[in-house]
Amino acid sequence: MGKFVKNIDEFFEFCKENEVQFVDFRFTDLKGMWHHVSYRMSAVSRDMLANGLPFDGSSIEAWQPINKSDMILKPDVPTAFLDPFTADSTIIVICDVYDIYKNGLYEKCPRSIAKKALQYLESAGIGDVAYFGPENEFFIFEDVKIKLAANESSYRLDTVDGEWNDDKDMEFGNMGHRARTKGGYFPVMPIDSGVDLRAEMMQVLEDVGLEVVLGHHEVAQGQHEIGVKFGTLVEAADNVQKLKYVIKMVAHLNGKSATFMPKPLYGDNGNGMHVHQSIWKDNENLFYKQGEYGNLSEMALHYLGGIFKHAAAVAAFTNPSTNSYKRLIPGFEAPSILTYSSQNRSASCRIPYGAGAAATRIETRFPDSTSCPYLCFAVLMLAGLDGIKNKYIPVGPMDEDLFELSLDEIREKHIPQMPHTLREAVEGLIADHDFLMPIMTKEFIDTYQHYQFQRQIWPDEARPTPFEIRSTYSC
Repeated sequence: MGKFVKNIDEFFEFCKENEVQFVDFRFTDLKGMWHHVSYRMSAVSRDMLANGLPFDGSSIEAWQPINKSDMILKPDVPTAFLDPFTADSTIIVICDVYDIYKNGLYEKCPRSIAKKALQYLESAGIGDVAYFGPENEFFIFEDVKIKLAANESSYRLDTVDGEWNDDKDMEFGNMGHRARTKGGYFPVMPIDSGVDLRAEMMQVLEDVGLEVVLGHHEVAQGQHEIGVKFGTLVEAADNVQKLKYVIKMVAHLNGKSATFMPKPLYGDNGNGMHVHQSIWKDNENLFYKQGEYGNLSEMALHYLGGIFKHAAAVAAFTNPSTNSYKRLIPGFEAPSILTYSSQNRSASCRIPYGAGAAATRIETRFPDSTSCPYLCFAVLMLAGLDGIKNKYIPVGPMDEDLFELSLDEIREKHIPQMPHTLREAVEGLIADHDFLMPIMTKEFIDTYQHYQFQRQIWPDEARPTPFEIRSTYSC
């Protein structure tokens, strides 16, 4: 889909044509969550769009101290699109964050970091554009209950797809057509009960400017995927933000709940965000070399070698939740073995089959949607560029079914693996972050690792779980 507006003049013309009442300025925090502030259209001036608007940076987690809280949102006007969900005509504009104290893009703004990563790609003389194609899987639930207290914790997630509902009394009768555990890939109706909901999501995604390719039921019960066209690094990350917003809102307005959580169901497959990547220069795909394994060039292998070399530090951004590592345990199509293979989805990097000069790419399969897309894509590229610089060689190719390997066999073959916990990943980042320093500051790295310990790791490690109570209470 093309851009709705290209500049400030077109922005005001577009707003007039669509009788816009509100302008919603949005920006992204370290978690990848969108924040927003809405202005009346009558209060938005050309100067505001050109020079930005003030906001309180101290109210965003892990950002500014209270004594240096004033920051500027810099609107990226060509990102503007109409919000399909508001009662009054509202236009959304994605923003970068500007630091008035250091007179530059804010070092903790994920979108600004992504922009700096693209500048670094070009300044390094390697390429002039990087393409990213994320695949965001998600679950749809009809009922979500959570309880967390000092003496108890519980959750209950329910989907009409769940086989645990086979004997449930339902208002219009229980029809019994359900995808079973690991049995949800590509069934038709009535087993696939999400056809109309996904169709609505796909149509709204096109309304907000994404080019939708496909939609289908995924492997797990209640799991789905909608595929959209790839884009440049920042564009692709913007599209992830828009996609998650639309999917959550369409589900919500239909009385359902959408989640991109990596592992909401025990014993069934989890949600990933597979990320396709390639680097181009002068309209040439630098990852392509005909006749080589998977048509991958030496540069592509070095790029992948860099990602594997820095896998623990990379995972701190691509898999930044404690729940991420419950998805990566063996047995559920978990892409945790750090090797590559053509066509083989059991490797952490797949080389898609049959790709020619324009479509040859690598597909990293371990990231998930709890990652901030701007940081995820930027870090993958920085690790890859370091691999190109140092000519790192990845283990592989390995074409066997890696899911069948035992832990002993993995060790005997000296195959590296992803970290097993978020603690391992963040400690990997603490020990190995020089490859990020061309665009990330030491302050940002320190802030990020402390944030992860305080927000995710320590609260998770300190909290008893129902499984622990059951397994150890009587000891």
